[in-house]
Amino acid sequence: MGEIVHTSRIRIVREQGPTRRATIEGFNQPVYYGVHGGIKKFYRIEPETEHAATLDHIVAATAG
Repeated sequence: MGEIVHTSRIRIVREQGPTRRATIEGFNQPVYYGVHGGIKKFYRIEPETEHAATLDHIVAATAG
């Protein structure tokens, strides 16, 4: 195995309903995750505020 070049340190806290707040070491602003569009329709929920889903971030990261 090669040398470790980075370790992500992230804390995720559920706020309300599907909304989660991620605090990422090294960044001042939190990242919010939740549901929107077809995802909220699929789960039949209506959040107070829509946020990108974790799936959105995974797709964006792999599409790079």
